[in-house]
Amino acid sequence: MLQYKKKLKSNARILRSNLTPAEMLLWSRIRRRQLCNIQFYRQKPIGHYIVDFYAPEANLVIEIDGGQHFETDHMERDRARDHYLAELNLKVLRFDNLQVLRQTNDVLEVIFDVINRSVLKKKEGVI
Repeated sequence: MLQYKKKLKSNARILRSNLTPAEMLLWSRIRRRQLCNIQFYRQKPIGHYIVDFYAPEANLVIEIDGGQHFETDHMERDRARDHYLAELNLKVLRFDNLQVLRQTNDVLEVIFDVINRSVLKKKEGVI
């Protein structure tokens, strides 16, 4: 099980009750093992961070980014965050809000492909 800072648990609960429209849409399509029979968690604390969506069986984190994530300081923090998560052997997928809202099926296809590759690697003993 991945460790996390205990103080993040209450923040994660607050975030779960205040999802953005893009997060709500994606959550409605991946919850309850709808995609590849993989369990996703939303607003999951991992280390010092709270990730938008996490699928432990696939070692996958999905981040849905608003416009602020395209500002230089946010991009630097996101790179550091992604590097930290990669050190935990987690694959990070990033989509922006508009991608999720306007190209939902394309986003789901990317997630589907990554999950299938991850599960295949695990079966082959690569991971």
